[in-house]
Amino acid sequence: QVQLVESGGGLVQSGGSLRVSCTASGRTVISYSMGWFRQAPGKEREFLVAISLNGGATTYYADSVKGRFTISRDNAKNTVYLQMNSLEPKSKAVYYCAAQGGSKAKERYEYEYWGQGNQVTVYS
Repeated sequence: QVQLVESGGGLVQSGGSLRVSCTASGRTVISYSMGWFRQAPGKEREFLVAISLNGGATTYYADSVKGRFTISRDNAKNTVYLQMNSLEPKSKAVYYCAAQGGSKAKERYEYEYWGQGNQVTVYS
């Protein structure tokens, strides 16, 4: 069992950057594949980025964020980060981190644990 708590969302101007964090308790993040998703009003929750379990360096990115978003993990702090650059107004959504014990890192329904979500709003 693992609990995930996100922080760092908020308001940012178009073209700006924001970093959101996801801190785990109960188990270490190294034991899980960790992913970030977002859900805009009236839309499905979509996959953004993920990092493999067991300290692996494999990362996965959705085409829509490749080159602008970066996932990283600090095992000592049991925290995963999502660095978001060149944000656009359409990036406005609730951002969620999630954990799974498997390796299907892009598959939303493979994730067993979810954070509470963090609102990100981008204004022009």
